[in-house]
Amino acid sequence: MLPAPTELSFFPNPRRASGYPEHLERFVSWALAEQARAEISAWPGYAPTPLVVLDGIARHLGLRSILCKYEGGRFGIGSFKALGGAYAVRLAAREAASMPVFTTASDGNHGLSVAWGAREVGARCVVFLHRHVSEGRERLIRDMDAEVVRVDGTYDDSVHMALAEASAKGWRLVPDTASSYDPQPVRVMAGYGTMVREMYDAFAPGEEPTHYFVQGGCGGLAAAVCGLLRQRPPGGAPFRFVVVEPDKADCLYASARAGRPVAIGGDLDTVMSGLSVGEVSALAWPVLDRGTDAFMTVGDADAVTMMRLLATGAYGDAPIEVGDSGVAGLAGLAAACADEGVRQAIGLEPSSRVAVIATEGPVDRASYDRLVGRVAA
Repeated sequence: MLPAPTELSFFPNPRRASGYPEHLERFVSWALAEQARAEISAWPGYAPTPLVVLDGIARHLGLRSILCKYEGGRFGIGSFKALGGAYAVRLAAREAASMPVFTTASDGNHGLSVAWGAREVGARCVVFLHRHVSEGRERLIRDMDAEVVRVDGTYDDSVHMALAEASAKGWRLVPDTASSYDPQPVRVMAGYGTMVREMYDAFAPGEEPTHYFVQGGCGGLAAAVCGLLRQRPPGGAPFRFVVVEPDKADCLYASARAGRPVAIGGDLDTVMSGLSVGEVSALAWPVLDRGTDAFMTVGDADAVTMMRLLATGAYGDAPIEVGDSGVAGLAGLAAACADEGVRQAIGLEPSSRVAVIATEGPVDRASYDRLVGRVAA
């Protein structure tokens, strides 16, 4: 049996709109996503990532099916982030009169993508990492020939420092979040659209998901997925969209309850390291505010438990290695299914078909091995 969730907060979104408001297409649109896909699909090493069937866990949760888009093999970078930062870097390098210095702040995977993109175009790259980013993730970024600057603070502190340094030194900032309109994070989200298109194309006709459970963070991934699916291609079925965050870093959940973007305090130290964010992206929020059916949080122990269940092939599924941030959506689904009130509120039934995204593999192998080998409290 899956253990009962240690922590669960659930908020049905009263501002959910029907359809997709046209003014949001400047942030997320199929036109931008298809432009990105045309370029990304021509990169050496491109291949669609698999859609993994988790029938065993689905049966255990009382669902018809769970389809998991697995991003662990993406371009050898190990996460979906390879689609975003690197794409924005390549466009910016092509547009620049002279090669700029690229910089960003990161929890790990976005910085790795920006560093990879900069190396591919022959540019210098500086990545700002906060104190909770592991040494393993720092080492991977340095292996891409990037410089790393450690910030004694949270992810949001590193975002502010990267912005200040870029402004002072004339560097090209490639963030995956923004406090106002910025074309770079729009391009980052457009890059994620390649994954969304692959995922959608892999669904059998008439078998499209009834629900999506997607992890939060600053909101860029969730907004890209939600925004594009709300503009779904012809023939798409109605669905419910749920954003899942760590209970220790729940800026989207807090913003949904407040009805506006809010920043949360604390050290944001969560096992789900790539979701350790306290400030919402201003570009992602309008999309999520109008397109998300519910926001929820889960505890660290729930993520660790799900990592272990996937790694051991629980309930007869083939074993799969998913990193700490990659399991958040699936952990949220399991928690929702275990709570009868939440299950009814979001319409999870025996006929439900649910899609989740395993956004990363074991990118930081040492950290992954520690977590999977540890018995969740």
